[in-house]
Amino acid sequence: MSEADQVRTDRARAGGSAIGLHRVLDPPGVLPQAARRLDPDPAIGPDEVRVRVERLNLDAASYRQLHEAHGGDPDAIRARVLQIVRERGKMHNPVTGSGGMLVGVVEEAGPGSPLGLAPGDRIATLVSLTLTPLAITDGLARWDGRGEQVPADGHAILFARSIAAVLPEDLPVPLSLAVLDVCGAPALTERVVGRHAAETAARADSRADWRADSRTEAGPVVAVLGGAGKSGSLSLAAARRAGARHLIGVVPDRAEETRLARSGLADRVVVADARDPVAVEAAVRAAGGPADVTVVCVDVPGCEHGAILATAPGGTVVFFSMATSFPAAALGAEGLAADVTMLIGNGYVPGHARTALDLVRGSPALRELFTARLRHLRRE
Repeated sequence: MSEADQVRTDRARAGGSAIGLHRVLDPPGVLPQAARRLDPDPAIGPDEVRVRVERLNLDAASYRQLHEAHGGDPDAIRARVLQIVRERGKMHNPVTGSGGMLVGVVEEAGPGSPLGLAPGDRIATLVSLTLTPLAITDGLARWDGRGEQVPADGHAILFARSIAAVLPEDLPVPLSLAVLDVCGAPALTERVVGRHAAETAARADSRADWRADSRTEAGPVVAVLGGAGKSGSLSLAAARRAGARHLIGVVPDRAEETRLARSGLADRVVVADARDPVAVEAAVRAAGGPADVTVVCVDVPGCEHGAILATAPGGTVVFFSMATSFPAAALGAEGLAADVTMLIGNGYVPGHARTALDLVRGSPALRELFTARLRHLRRE
């Protein structure tokens, strides 16, 4: 028996942890996401799945940090990503703490895997690369280092508690990858906005001066910081579907203002630096705020206080950016005496993949925003 076969046999006999504890090399006893190093050995346990990697999608905050740290030098960016994966056994940016997700083809599924995947399935992983054992074998030779989507060859391991979606046949793979990378944002936005809409409708029903159009008039105002980006545009579409009365998109410059305004996804589009709290509050208020729900989809740090100021008392702020400082958010809200509920978008809501893909299928404007973004990345 070869050494590789012996490893496979030992792992199959020993079993493992549904959440991947047996893949943690350093330090022992922590979950895979918190580990400094994982074991990406291709030999799988009975409830694991091995995926042949085709493409990585680095999350926006991680790619921005890599790009800025290396002055946009593609070779340096590529080398740094390879170094991280080689040293950590996963793509886990030590500066941002974030990773991304991947697309690949199932090579082998253990007999005890509950994921329902079979060899040959082309899938997108819906769990972070920060907790996914990963090995790269081609040196990222096909990646020009100029965009978030990374052609790659290698393998990744999924645990019993991992999440993956079989890619749809009706959408191009790069588009599906871009949508699924942020699919948690629209799903949670839809849930939160739907709850606000139901509450305001119930209050309208109880009013003595109830009118037939009260429900529509009572819907929540929703502001999305970073409204022209991937997660931001999907969140606007989801909020509309969930019953938002008025949608405000906040963008950083005139080019994005034009792009988002043309799409019709927002009722008002305003330009403001999301890191400037006073400017954000003023822009949202002038556009019809304050917001009952504020969704933060900006991949730069320092956007917490503007989102809080732009939200009405009793409202909700949803943070989706991996650049968010949660101590800054909590202490900032306390210092501002802001009565707002703050949620961390954890990337998972049941049905989130279908929600995001259906939004793109149902909105030509949303699909064009994504397609234009992908075209722009290919030109850079």
